[in-house]
Amino acid sequence: MPNVRAQPTLRRRRLGEALRTYRREAGMSLDRATEAMGWDESKLSRIENAKARMPPQYIGKLLKLYGVTDPEIVTALIDLARDAGKQGWWRAYGDVVGLSYKDYLTLESDAESTHIYASGLIPGLLQTGAYAREIIAALAMTHTTEEVMALAEVRKMRQAILTRPDKPMKLWAVIHEAALHQRFVSYPSLMREQLRHLLDMADLPSITIQIMPLNSTPHPGMLGLFEVVRFPQPWPTVVNIENIQGGYFVEGAEDAKLFEMAFERIVAAALSVDDSRETITHLLERNTT
Repeated sequence: MPNVRAQPTLRRRRLGEALRTYRREAGMSLDRATEAMGWDESKLSRIENAKARMPPQYIGKLLKLYGVTDPEIVTALIDLARDAGKQGWWRAYGDVVGLSYKDYLTLESDAESTHIYASGLIPGLLQTGAYAREIIAALAMTHTTEEVMALAEVRKMRQAILTRPDKPMKLWAVIHEAALHQRFVSYPSLMREQLRHLLDMADLPSITIQIMPLNSTPHPGMLGLFEVVRFPQPWPTVVNIENIQGGYFVEGAEDAKLFEMAFERIVAAALSVDDSRETITHLLERNTT
């Protein structure tokens, strides 16, 4: 069996892109930068294209060459270079977790905050295990029962970022009320458990939950689910858009700004946090009777 070259990690790709951007902003050619660093002619090119590792100890010198001295940027790139080759906990699930999903899990684990609008379902970071299994089984139509169970486990393990002791990720979710009315014939108590879980999660100081009412005014979220994922400086905001085939990223600054503006309008159209809690509580009480 032929050897298969490992895919560069997302962190390595982001590091390479950042270094290329700073070099170009400095007006420096690859040849000139490589010569100044005393490297062989292809080393920097391979680093920028995520085909070679960037030793963390050289980050400061390279950035200084580019005129980048901001300590926050230097520290951020050193940290990224140090972590660039690390594989996440999801590696244990093999090919069940696709490449694009692995990339998203990497982004999510590095994120400072995420803003989510969900129109037809509870966001993955707020799902119970039972809800996750039912939803994944319904959407992942080509997966086996074993794969569905594995993906549900991955989804639950993702949620650790919301309660990690060192800087839990901040989550702001706006959920359409229609998602709270779902019914699961084979598991009548499932939605009660899910609604109760939403209330518990809303108690966490790093989590904000709003409900988009059934009688809301028109808003940009009517076009579907999206997530605005933010990072510490200098990393740019990334938008994740999902459909039945999976997710894809929008990374351009202007595009990300458009989605941030859209989320602000969605927040304005949704119920307040207190009214949202009352709505969830009311539906839970009605579901219990």
